[in-house]
Amino acid sequence: MINRIDTIIIGGGQAGLSTSYYLKKQCREHIILEKADQAAQVWRERWDSFTFITPNWMVRLPGATYNGDDPNGFMGKDDVVQYFEKYIKNYRLPIQYGIGVRSVEFLGDGYLLRTTKGDFSASNVVIATGLHQKPKIPSFSKNLSADINQLHSNQYENPGSLPPGAVLVVGSAQSGSQIAEELYQGGRKVYLSVSTAGRVPRRYRGKDSYFWMEKMGYFDRPVEDLSSPTDKYAPSAHCTGKDGGHTINLHQFAKDGVVLLGHVKNIKEDQIFLASDLKENLADADQFEQKFIKEVDDYIESEGLDIPTEKLPKLTAGFESSEILELNVRKEGITSVIWATGFSFDFSWINLPVFDEDGYPKQDCGVSDYPGLYFVGMTFLCTGSSGLLAGVGRDAKHIARKIQVRSPKKSMIQEHRAIL
Repeated sequence: MINRIDTIIIGGGQAGLSTSYYLKKQCREHIILEKADQAAQVWRERWDSFTFITPNWMVRLPGATYNGDDPNGFMGKDDVVQYFEKYIKNYRLPIQYGIGVRSVEFLGDGYLLRTTKGDFSASNVVIATGLHQKPKIPSFSKNLSADINQLHSNQYENPGSLPPGAVLVVGSAQSGSQIAEELYQGGRKVYLSVSTAGRVPRRYRGKDSYFWMEKMGYFDRPVEDLSSPTDKYAPSAHCTGKDGGHTINLHQFAKDGVVLLGHVKNIKEDQIFLASDLKENLADADQFEQKFIKEVDDYIESEGLDIPTEKLPKLTAGFESSEILELNVRKEGITSVIWATGFSFDFSWINLPVFDEDGYPKQDCGVSDYPGLYFVGMTFLCTGSSGLLAGVGRDAKHIARKIQVRSPKKSMIQEHRAIL
């Protein structure tokens, strides 16, 4: 038996929930299919001390803008989970858990979805699974000696969850830099393989950097403004909201005893082979910060704002690090390797030719060439904020309107009942 629903949203994260919010305002029959067994699963999988890097005032799903007493603070993991649970409950969003979608097929007048809990058909399908679908770990990780503990950053919990010994963190974007900082401040010997991620100061000239980013239109940039389409996959800059938020600087890491390394090229049992790009990556991070603060300075001047100037500290300790090309984990006492190497995405289960050579959806602000097939919640679908809590609601509203225009007479007569 096929379950027939007007509109099906695949994915119960921030994008799927925002889209459901607007479809419910239309009184449109719809359902959210979420493969996890509970809300906010992606956030539950973060480490214990995880916080958003965006300030609380940027938490603004439709109908649930942050209204607490700490707008300049940063939500921790538990608060994030509660925020999503409350959102679903308050708006009675029709989400069904534990249903994974195996395939989506176009039937000419609608779509057939084959799932782990039976088949569904729909006039409209909204893909809201995001780009962070599967942990990305290089294949050569399998070459590492079997007794070395390996885990992805989404499996890390806290320093005490790791076996005693030194830790190698691979990747220095948002997750890697925060985890490395927590580990070495907790007394662990840390080796950090530095990636190409940039750096921004947590605060500059009296305001959070995200305040300046919003003022300067960073989050309104369309994909066409990127120097290359692949820039939408660029790693997040070093930043943290932990303990009220502070600047993360890899030169400070080096000063505090972290061994900085170039990126990992290969592994053979106990031996890790590294590129000689450490100094280059550090210099690029420094330049990234300098470019950012110049843009802020220029903006302040152009707007005629009366704000005191500021000179950021210039740290250079990382440049004094020796360039290590080979690392023996046994000799260095490394017992754990944390792969902070990001996530990959895979839309091969959508049996339609709507993806580019990178596997990214071909669409116009979330609207595909196939009638009734939409995408929400992915980086730079419309703008730089398409994947953020601060901007996903705008995209969701746009898609809900497109659905309303396409099938204006189909609406929900009564609250959708649980299918299972």
